[in-house]
Amino acid sequence: MLALLLAVALVCGGCGDDEPIVKVDLSKRERLMVPEPKEAITYAYLPQYSHTISFQRHRALLEYLRTTTGLPLRQIFPDTFDEHIKMVQRGEIDISYSNPFVYLQLAKAGATAFARSVEPSGKPDFRGQVICRSDNPTINSLADCKGKRWIAVDPGSAGGYLFPLGLFYDHGIKLQDFAEVDFAPGPGGKQEKVVLAVHAGAYDIGTIRKGTLDVVESKIHRDDIRVLAETRAYPGWVYSARQGLDPKVVEAVANAMFALDPSNPAQADILKAAGMQRIIPARDVDYDPVRALVQTLGIQ
Repeated sequence: MLALLLAVALVCGGCGDDEPIVKVDLSKRERLMVPEPKEAITYAYLPQYSHTISFQRHRALLEYLRTTTGLPLRQIFPDTFDEHIKMVQRGEIDISYSNPFVYLQLAKAGATAFARSVEPSGKPDFRGQVICRSDNPTINSLADCKGKRWIAVDPGSAGGYLFPLGLFYDHGIKLQDFAEVDFAPGPGGKQEKVVLAVHAGAYDIGTIRKGTLDVVESKIHRDDIRVLAETRAYPGWVYSARQGLDPKVVEAVANAMFALDPSNPAQADILKAAGMQRIIPARDVDYDPVRALVQTLGIQ
């Protein structure tokens, strides 16, 4: 009771007659405006890896392009391959860095290829890989993949689905020959998820783009994963500009990319972080081999 009386006394002590009364006139209101984001040229890396890795790989490249061109470039992060495609179609992504399979879809929406990356191998193309656990005694060849559970990156993935699908086709193995075919769930980071799913034994085989095992080596023991086979090489990742983007912007960005010199230590670091040796010009016709594969497989 004493504690209660003390509490009441403290409260009432602050409620004296000398306290000024503040009147609020609710008829006077100020309209608050949400600040609009500054206009920028949007740049997006197809989310084959997590957003964190996408940012880390292209952060230095974006800083270089902003400094060199004077353009307000801003990297954005679509969650899925499908979202990336739709954002380009809606004009929300100005410059897209995507695999060649996705590029074919962007080209149908009016996007134009202007640059392509040279892989760390020194070639402007790349491959897909079929992986399994090293201690899986039932898989020693592609033929052994029949009847097995397969996890791929995404229906829109080139190295992580399309190229391996072509490899299986060449060896007489069709989709219906697998016990299960699933795609890595959730937004971003799908290449890593394929490796981790195979590593955990959730699937018998997985398909990834060559180079992914280097990206995830801190998360697994490399010796636990075996590369069962590699696909043939196809044209590499491509930079494309959305339909309607100012040609002067495309030219400025392209020239800055082509000027990156791997013999310059600072610029070599930019390229290495992005997983490239250099950036070279590209034309739409460069990707006809991928179109031919799509036609052979009957993929829409």
